[in-house]
Amino acid sequence: METNMKKTGAFLPPEAIREQLAAADRIRLGYAAQGRTDDNAPGYYVLTFGCQQNEADSERLGGLCAAMGYRRVDDMADADLILVNTCAIREHAEKKALSIIGSCKHLREKNPDLLVGIGGCMVTQKHRADKLKNSYPYVTFTFDTGAVHLLPSLVENALAGGKRQFIHSEAYEIAEGLPLDRTSKHMAWLSVMYGCNNFCSYCIVPYVRGRERSRRMEDILTEAKMLIADGAKDITLLGQNVNSYGKDLADSADDPDFSDVVRAVCALDGDFRLRFMTSHPKDASDRLIAAIADCPKVARHFHLPVQSGSDEILKRMNRKYTSAHYKSLIDRLKAAVPDISITSDIIVGFPGETEEDFEATLDMLRYVEYDMIFSFIYSPRPGTPAAEMPDQVPHEVSTARFERLLALQNEISLRRNERFLGQTLRVLVEGVSKTDDNMLTGRGDPVRPVHFPGESSLIGQFVNVKIEKITPFTLEGAMSN
Repeated sequence: METNMKKTGAFLPPEAIREQLAAADRIRLGYAAQGRTDDNAPGYYVLTFGCQQNEADSERLGGLCAAMGYRRVDDMADADLILVNTCAIREHAEKKALSIIGSCKHLREKNPDLLVGIGGCMVTQKHRADKLKNSYPYVTFTFDTGAVHLLPSLVENALAGGKRQFIHSEAYEIAEGLPLDRTSKHMAWLSVMYGCNNFCSYCIVPYVRGRERSRRMEDILTEAKMLIADGAKDITLLGQNVNSYGKDLADSADDPDFSDVVRAVCALDGDFRLRFMTSHPKDASDRLIAAIADCPKVARHFHLPVQSGSDEILKRMNRKYTSAHYKSLIDRLKAAVPDISITSDIIVGFPGETEEDFEATLDMLRYVEYDMIFSFIYSPRPGTPAAEMPDQVPHEVSTARFERLLALQNEISLRRNERFLGQTLRVLVEGVSKTDDNMLTGRGDPVRPVHFPGESSLIGQFVNVKIEKITPFTLEGAMSN
């Protein structure tokens, strides 16, 4: 399958970006000539499925929408332009996206001028884009993950009465200089690289995101400075495998790796916390561990997906490491950063998984003592090697194992959270609790949310919270001096 990969380019030439920004300006001026500015401006609505990289892409889509003269709205029914940024990691995400896209039909009937654009990983699969073209006539255009920057020209064509367009990129290239419309002032995504070269047997990402390509260090730092100046206090460095950063820049003068990125961003002025994801165990280096230990701005949290504790299953997954290697990495991480919170991804019921294999995964939980896990029952993705493997595990077996996994992890999470009782944590207030208007929610260095009473005026600020109560999933307390 690797031979069918689309070509990965390097960087889009600046003139290609200028061309799109010029199209955006023409659209904005056209709306201004109609008197549609400020509160009367046409509305845009972006719905995002999937990972943080999609969230980051959506902020660029929003930035382009703002450049075209659109204002963000909170209800699809109020939008003149609807963009659905899709995910292809699991079938459930695709089905949910298609259901939402289907609901656009009645909106288009009420507003014939409504534009509906579908982007993201799902439409990077040509059969999905073809289905949208043939079965969803109210979809105006699609654009895959290599074509986010083309949004202005797609909208301009649609506004001019042009034919529906369905973009299937021939190359993946990095588009620098796109505007952002951030959904949060105090939390920010910062992509450092795109794509993946790992070809895990269950994963569709390399086929829909392209090969690994790293941004230039100077571009990363320019964006980081902009985010900090704009009020960002919690910055997450993103990549499908951040630990591979710089491998495609090996001919550059300074030959940076990801630890250099972490140190360089942390060296910038400002009161902010730095996170990163996602890391691949085979590429996690001692240099990165040292950077975490040395840089106070780095959150004491490492998300390190193990997927399985069984060497046989790891081999079938094409993960390129063993359980012993993973445990050694965990040992070095805990030795260097004793207060580290470790989280992981785990797949239950991978093809061929025996009871012995599953017990090895439970043993891995006991060994590492994760603070939290993100666990999934294996879901076959068409076009991946694992989907064609024999010995698919019956759903009822996977479900029973899944429940056992969660029960064990809940015990571990509760035990891990006990260490915070009585401690005072520095917490960034993220918002009002979804279940209690009198409670605020935030995060400290630990990954779990912290709930405490407070006023909404504190959102976006750092506060000290003394922890008084724990659950397996949260910490609760009160503000303290």
